[in-house]
Amino acid sequence: MRLGVLDVGSNTVHLLVVDAHPGARPQPAHSHKVELRLAQLLDGSGAVTPDGIERLVAVIADAVQAAEDKGCEDVLPFATSAVREATNADEVLARVKAETGIDLPILSGEDEARLTFLAVRRWFGWSAGKLLVLDIGGGSLEIAYGIDEDPDAAVSLPLGAGRLTSAWLKGDPPDPAAVRDLRRHVRAQIARTVREFSRFGAPDHVVATSKTFKQLARIAGAARSTEGLYVQRDLPRKALEEWVPKLSEMTVAQRCGLPGVSEGRAAQLLAGALVAEGAMDLFGVDSLEICPWALREGVILRRLDHLPV
Repeated sequence: MRLGVLDVGSNTVHLLVVDAHPGARPQPAHSHKVELRLAQLLDGSGAVTPDGIERLVAVIADAVQAAEDKGCEDVLPFATSAVREATNADEVLARVKAETGIDLPILSGEDEARLTFLAVRRWFGWSAGKLLVLDIGGGSLEIAYGIDEDPDAAVSLPLGAGRLTSAWLKGDPPDPAAVRDLRRHVRAQIARTVREFSRFGAPDHVVATSKTFKQLARIAGAARSTEGLYVQRDLPRKALEEWVPKLSEMTVAQRCGLPGVSEGRAAQLLAGALVAEGAMDLFGVDSLEICPWALREGVILRRLDHLPV
């Protein structure tokens, strides 16, 4: 069957169309993506602005039309931290339902972590052993650990690259004192979770997903995306530690010139690097591997698991 998964995130609204059936690997057929930056369309009270709601509804309507055009039998929609934390989330969901017909469920941060973990486990298989999975989104950082398909521990922290950039890094380039303050904040937040994971023992394999980690790996020397999904891409902590001070001194325009860094994500790259560096350091990770599958694939796989064979 052909399925569409509609991801309403803090940075983008992304429709991924796949051809899939139980027991088979989902095959991407089409991608429809709009960088809406919903997390930046909030007022002082944390509510999505009227203009933001209008734009979100229009983008979702376009995605629904694209899913229909591509022959999707079903669309699996979900929203993450930007809608989850909006003070007028109920109003947003009601408008989306009324004007697009889409009933948009909100994933909890823990559910995000668990579904991403499922996707990573299916990608690497049982031979990967105990997995530690890190995922930096626009609004949150998800961490999950386990040996099965459902992780033993899963947490979500408000350490998304977009959220931190908006709140902490105002200048271009940012003030060095602001960078130091953000670094301290990030590490304090992550440090609170380390004990919860350390009681399970050292992981056999550490994996990261998300655009932020992919771009950090690329500037650290990993293969470009055109070389395909099955080329191994790693991010060594030593290389990341060398890049963080460089990124802190660059303007957004200069970061856009780095290999693999998109114009829409360049502003968030430093905050993402500080989160990645802090997580790798505090969890004692010398190097991690990038997984091409993440939350959207996890949502699709979970749906396929519940279809009759």
